[in-house]
Amino acid sequence: MTRSDKWNERPSVMNYRAYGDELRLKLPGYEPPETFTIEFALPMPKSWSNKKRKAMNGRPHQQKPDIDNLVKAFLDHLCEDDSYVWKVCASKIWAEHGGITIET
Repeated sequence: MTRSDKWNERPSVMNYRAYGDELRLKLPGYEPPETFTIEFALPMPKSWSNKKRKAMNGRPHQQKPDIDNLVKAFLDHLCEDDSYVWKVCASKIWAEHGGITIET
């Protein structure tokens, strides 16, 4: 994000803010531990056939968004200062429904 994004309403900025709002709403007061494993389940496009959906469910998601950006956004929205986090194991997969699974 750039400095002008504080007041700019680009779609990517609005999506980032909506993601943060949803995280804070679903995880009120949650602060990640200093080491954790996180799995991002990204929803499959509705345009995919049932055959393709069945084949791809649970498979690695190898497209954008980048995993480092997902982890950074997750920590940025839930932590005032995430410098205490020293180990994160992250993965992203295709799924019928989106979600985040955290293991400590």
